[in-house]
Amino acid sequence: MLILGFKEGHDGGVVAIEDGKLLFALEAEKDSFPRYDRLTAEVITRAAGMLDRQPDVISLSGWVKGKHSVEPKLRAGYFGVGEGSVTDEAGKWFGKDVRIFSSTHERSHIMTAYGMAPAAHGKAHYSLVWEGSIGDFYRIDESGEVTHLKHVMTDPGNKYAYLFSLADPNHPAGKGFFNYSHAGKQMALTAFAEDTPMTKAEQETIDFILKQDGIVLGVSKDEMTWSHLYNAGVESQEYRNAAAKHSNAIFDRFYSYAAKHMTEGLPLQISGGCALNCNWNAQFRQSGLFESVFVPPCPNDSGAALGTAIDAQRFYTGQATIDWDVYAGEEFLEDIQPDPAKYETRPLVASEVARFLEQGNIIGWARGRYEMGPRALGNRSILAAPFTEETTVRLNAIKGREGYRPIAPIALESDADKWFVGSVHDPYMLFFNRVTTEELKAVTHFDGSARTQTVTHERNPGIATLLEAFRDITGFSVLCNTSLNFNGRGFINATSDLLQYGEEHGLDGYVINDTFVTRRKS
Repeated sequence: MLILGFKEGHDGGVVAIEDGKLLFALEAEKDSFPRYDRLTAEVITRAAGMLDRQPDVISLSGWVKGKHSVEPKLRAGYFGVGEGSVTDEAGKWFGKDVRIFSSTHERSHIMTAYGMAPAAHGKAHYSLVWEGSIGDFYRIDESGEVTHLKHVMTDPGNKYAYLFSLADPNHPAGKGFFNYSHAGKQMALTAFAEDTPMTKAEQETIDFILKQDGIVLGVSKDEMTWSHLYNAGVESQEYRNAAAKHSNAIFDRFYSYAAKHMTEGLPLQISGGCALNCNWNAQFRQSGLFESVFVPPCPNDSGAALGTAIDAQRFYTGQATIDWDVYAGEEFLEDIQPDPAKYETRPLVASEVARFLEQGNIIGWARGRYEMGPRALGNRSILAAPFTEETTVRLNAIKGREGYRPIAPIALESDADKWFVGSVHDPYMLFFNRVTTEELKAVTHFDGSARTQTVTHERNPGIATLLEAFRDITGFSVLCNTSLNFNGRGFINATSDLLQYGEEHGLDGYVINDTFVTRRKS
């Protein structure tokens, strides 16, 4: 059975699953299209070119006829896991008889984690979906049936990010304004918080935000001019202190319910945009409430097309688990050759690249298929040595982003516990860990944390070999790893864009599939 799946709205994408194996997962933003882009004719056409036959099932992730979750539903719609959350009907696809499947957006998040989790089938699990609109717990039984346990909070992701909007003088007043980047920026800024008691002003602001039903559509920031954080500036200490307490207040609502009611010790699967919050993930993993905690590499809406396709597979075959690889996007396109008058090219040798990095150079690394989800996991990466604060400054300048943004480490999994606490197995850069050495300054955030990705030869042999070569020179199998993309756009996926980016932003070299490229010395 070949299932072709689509996700409408922001973070649009197309996936294909055949007989339980993920063939590809394409995202509209990738290849330098705008971040969070909607489903486009371009990405649909590319997906069609990767199939050699017509699908048997079209899966359409439930969405809305508009932008906000409360607008009229499209297909199965946004909310629900019980009766009416799945639809199945006969249809046509370019003349072929197919089944048209849809399930709710809520189910898409649940099934993304369930279908991708190791050894999930035949065992009961807990599930948490928290995102812009949904904040709920579920129990999945041995057959994959989903039971809703508790609605903990409406709009947890929107409420989390709202504090940034409140403090940001550049964020406009008015209802309905939303910026997808605010949550990630706030996560970075909480590391700068002082450990101080909750003040009355902080409590009043946090309580007001959390008690709202729909914060984005319900409250304009100019209704909160009474708050001490109104346009206070996101780099002010009063905002940073409140941001950490705001984060803790949201997490505590969910943790308190889980600690009291989710007592079976089952594995927990986390999905939704809030599953990109590495601090919250780490707290759940360290809580001792669950046998294990799994977060897929595409927990936000970038995984929704896949989640609904998994749901379709379970509906028609009874089996949700899929065989997948995180590097499921398009191959890197070598659309031009580097100008030999400007660049030297030679076959990739890991030891030569490692020495180049050790000397302080920064490179763009683009090999094979791009990774699914928003995190660069070693196939579309900017890499650098991890030792100096100056490297952090330079990387953020290259990226064109704020200086408070941390740089993540990519580390050989077999060595990771030498330098990080809790990093034995973090393949998708979704948990905070503690750095245990002062030598990795470029990847150590202000509070001593790091958003570590661990790598093995089985998962990414090219990066693993490079890390081993870097260890042979420096003693550390760790590098700086940040995403290879123009500011405000998805991962670079063509040589022409890569060279343009490097020339505009000052990269020192490139790895393009199996070729190492450096500038000619004048």
